[in-house]
Amino acid sequence: MREEHVRMGQRLRDLRLERGLPQGETARRLGISPAYLSLIEKGARSVQLPLLWKALELYGTSMEAFMASLGETRVDDGLARLLDDPLLRSLNLRDEEVAALGAEPKAVATITALFNLYKTTRSQLDHVMRGLAERDRVGGGARPSGEEPDAAPDLAPEFTPFDEVTEFLERSDNWFPDLEDRMAELHARHKLPLRLTSDGLAGVLERELRVQVCLERPSDGSSVVRRWDPGSRRLELSSQMPEQRLKFQLAHSLGLALLDQERLHEGIFDASSFRHGETADLVKIHLANYVAGALLLPYDAFFEEAQRSRYDVELLAKQFDSSYETVAHRLCNLSNPKKLGVPFRFLRADVAGNISKRYSSHRLNFPPDSGACPKSVAHLAFLTPNVLTKQYEVFTDGSTYFWFAKVMSEPLHGSLARGTVYSIALGTHADHAKRLAYADDVPFADPKRMAVPVGPRCRFCARTDCNQRAAASYKFAFKVDPYTKKDNFFSPLVRSDAASSTRSS
Repeated sequence: MREEHVRMGQRLRDLRLERGLPQGETARRLGISPAYLSLIEKGARSVQLPLLWKALELYGTSMEAFMASLGETRVDDGLARLLDDPLLRSLNLRDEEVAALGAEPKAVATITALFNLYKTTRSQLDHVMRGLAERDRVGGGARPSGEEPDAAPDLAPEFTPFDEVTEFLERSDNWFPDLEDRMAELHARHKLPLRLTSDGLAGVLERELRVQVCLERPSDGSSVVRRWDPGSRRLELSSQMPEQRLKFQLAHSLGLALLDQERLHEGIFDASSFRHGETADLVKIHLANYVAGALLLPYDAFFEEAQRSRYDVELLAKQFDSSYETVAHRLCNLSNPKKLGVPFRFLRADVAGNISKRYSSHRLNFPPDSGACPKSVAHLAFLTPNVLTKQYEVFTDGSTYFWFAKVMSEPLHGSLARGTVYSIALGTHADHAKRLAYADDVPFADPKRMAVPVGPRCRFCARTDCNQRAAASYKFAFKVDPYTKKDNFFSPLVRSDAASSTRSS
């Protein structure tokens, strides 16, 4: 399945380039983000049928011509792979029926796309139903006190491979002792300093894994910063990367090579247990990132400095000569039972409000779709990008957190619009705030007055009186009352509003 994703993505990229369409403009016309289009073209994401039809219409290509260009030598081979699925095997098609269908490549392409869409949707539905069953098991099916009777069930909007990775990390407490031990052994054997350099890391790759490291100037228009060829053991890196980013990519590459060579990941996860085909590769990428963090920020030394500095991220970044984001990631790995750090949640958001990364440490699970609220600190940080933003937040389940966020930017050719701008946010339970240097000037004296009410994205938020709503909530039946007006048009009208209002013409 992954090979098919890669071929399909590459062909879509070729069609776009043949027509001279920029990636950003193409993404806009398809109604998706440039980052998501990039993942599709790299084969890291499957393209669903509605989007595929839309892309082929934009490129002026028929489905039949597109499927024929993917390099399939025989359409019935692809059909045979499709019919090997247990569900479709139950159709018991005769050989002549398969041959007749195989003679219709457009029909085969459509059936395949529809079936893949069905499997994805079914996986999402199964996840929702398991969540509902678990909620009923834990809560006995009773409605919480004070809940509006017209509220809909707490349904997750979707269940993607990224959500499955988050579930995996939460089950593991984001703690992988075998990887920690392997990096500690490597540090000791090579007598590495705490402040590693890119040259030093390149030397470790060459001595430890016989990897040839080459710094290359990227070709015009290319955004590729790292390319690893396991066969030739050649690692190409962009010479335009700053030192801290270059170090992380070297450390990540070392992690990937070790995972492949020593099969370290086989003792950590079973690929067959995942519901999405892409999840195993995403978990492998995360584990390589984990190795990079363990190499650049060794657990014992990093834990001691984190405790001493009271989790001052800027100070830790200077001490270990690492980026703010790398240090924030690593703080979510301090889950060793013998040296347990403050439990953190990590969010990375862009200026449009998209959450591109989210992690949590031991026993600190994310509520569904958390972090998308415009009132959360991850988004408010863009209002004051030059200073650290701090606030207490209360979620819809009543839990209260202390959050701090900082805007990180990397201009390209002197332009932030061409470069990258992210908000990096860390949060922990309000009870742990006193352990952080950042909370000294905001003691949690009055929870009700100090905590900002936040929730998931507006479509799935149960708050009935939010002045920042951007859409109606799926959790409430849509009602229109010309005689009752809330301060926000999208705030749902519930029974208590009708009972307390005075109708007037």
